[in-house]
Amino acid sequence: MGCFFSKKSKRKSGGKEEPTPTTTTVESTATSNAVPLGNNTDEPQTQYSWDKREKVDPKDFMLSGLKDVTAGRSPGKLNGQQFVIQDCENCNIYVFDHSATITIDDCVNCRIFLGPIKGSVFFRDCKDIKCVVACQQFRTRDCKKMEVFLCCATQPIIESSTGMKFSCFQYYYPELAYHFQDAGLSIYNNNWSNVHDFTPVSGENNWSLLPESAAVSDYIPLPDPESEFKSVRIATDPGRSIVPLTKGGRRKESDESCLFVFFAGEYTTPNARKLIDEATTKGFVLVQTKEVSMRPEDVTRVFQSNAEELVEWITKGPVIAMELNGDGVVEACNGIAHDVFSGTKVFVSDNKNTSSRDVDNFFNFADMQMGL
Repeated sequence: MGCFFSKKSKRKSGGKEEPTPTTTTVESTATSNAVPLGNNTDEPQTQYSWDKREKVDPKDFMLSGLKDVTAGRSPGKLNGQQFVIQDCENCNIYVFDHSATITIDDCVNCRIFLGPIKGSVFFRDCKDIKCVVACQQFRTRDCKKMEVFLCCATQPIIESSTGMKFSCFQYYYPELAYHFQDAGLSIYNNNWSNVHDFTPVSGENNWSLLPESAAVSDYIPLPDPESEFKSVRIATDPGRSIVPLTKGGRRKESDESCLFVFFAGEYTTPNARKLIDEATTKGFVLVQTKEVSMRPEDVTRVFQSNAEELVEWITKGPVIAMELNGDGVVEACNGIAHDVFSGTKVFVSDNKNTSSRDVDNFFNFADMQMGL
């Protein structure tokens, strides 16, 4: 059961500049003994499409063998390419751009920030690593003692790894929202605490969660003011983070949770952020979020008796759902929906006795939809 409020509106989308590629032409060095016909000995040589392509230097997409330095890539330097970090020791590494995949091999005692990764990030044979990562897939193999502030669209996987600790992604720089879009990642799909250990050891726990008080600034320092990244405007305060700070798998303080769902409209994303601000200001805790597409049969299964009036809304795009927790949260969320979002189509649990069922119905569906 739930309450509904609706309005039709327009969605705003941010623009982004596409980089202007540079072109390098490779001159042909072939020679011939043939005598040219006529008097024109300066005929232009034929250029083929493969001669006109931008030439990529692999060194531009790799950091290797560094020690005691600050290094990385500024916004616009990778533009969705693959990247490799290997054999680095005691370094501060910052990748302020989106990429296709990133592999990190044989690194020791490094602090690393990795911007949104469209595919996978794979740490291998690393130890004493502190990092902030946003990715589609997160994997480690043969790693020891890592502390990770993570946004991961799928279930994070560790293998033959020990001393792994996780917390929710907390970071901001001006281009980061665009980099999430370019990488095809949603800020609302974050399974940071749902870790799968491929190689568990009986009686031991290879991973745990960092304390809720853990702050990125205590683990990964800001770039040195004299470094090449001095112009990147960074904030590590959770309130400024692009990705909402969620409680994840930590124990809930209250038995009362509320499901709050925004249906696709003009201002779905900013409205969701506004709800989080309103609710957390009142002392409630954001447990988890999901952005997912729904079919009519999904609406029937998830929203049950309320499904009929919601079916037309799921055709407009994905929904954004949140679980908020705290004593009195159901009444408070209904008040926020009425006072702040009266012109927006939402679903809100309206009964604290059945609100936990609302939460379970939606997030069980979302996890199945996303293969979690």
